[in-house]
Amino acid sequence: MRIWSVANQKGGVGKTTTAVTLGGWSAAQGCSTLLVDLDPHGSLTAYFGYEPESIDTSVYNLFQAPRLDPDTVLSMVRTSSEENLFLLPATTALATLDRQLGARDGMGLVIARALQTVASRFDRVLIDCPPMLGVLMVNALAACDRLIVPVQTEFLALKGLERMLHTLTMIERARGLNLRYTIVPTMFDRRTRASVDTLRVLREGYSERLWQAVIPVDTRFREASRVGRPLGQFMGSSRGAQAYRTLLEDLDGAADAAQWAVS
Repeated sequence: MRIWSVANQKGGVGKTTTAVTLGGWSAAQGCSTLLVDLDPHGSLTAYFGYEPESIDTSVYNLFQAPRLDPDTVLSMVRTSSEENLFLLPATTALATLDRQLGARDGMGLVIARALQTVASRFDRVLIDCPPMLGVLMVNALAACDRLIVPVQTEFLALKGLERMLHTLTMIERARGLNLRYTIVPTMFDRRTRASVDTLRVLREGYSERLWQAVIPVDTRFREASRVGRPLGQFMGSSRGAQAYRTLLEDLDGAADAAQWAVS
């Protein structure tokens, strides 16, 4: 099972879109794919027609469960609009976790332990993270084998990238991790100087970790979200859908290469 977390400490950069679209293409390839919503705003949950304010069981319950086993975890998983694509939804109660849990031991590994119990059920997991450092992001980073960092190609988004990488460094040092990550330029519009200049800065400063292609601006993303379907399944020939399909292929290729190097 491959587990990828999608995170940036800035909102509106395409995290949920990235999780949904990569998940859709993964499911279309026949992979049993689980989307995990760790953002209290619940955008990923709402995307597929569930209400974060009123949903009865969600990822929040994993932090309250006396024990984690496959039946407990799978009881919280919902279906989506697509075959092979499943959702572990969020609830707004997630926003209270940091205050509730305090410094309780082991709370940073809840998601990792939960996913381990269903490793035989899913081929791939994509975790949509909140845009702030706390127990939820710590869980996402501890659970994943690759971090995907979407960065909107505008200058304010570069600050979010800097904060995200600083957070990653702190968590790696504290937990002894060495997490692979890929920076993905999103919402690129070659007609604007801001997009072109920001992409240049990314290529100059982060070339070793930067995906060399871009996710373009595409109004079809908005249309796909309106009907609650991943763009690849709503309009697979669109520019945005094809860009994410290429991204999935490249990420899988990098994962295969890393696994081969280890073995």
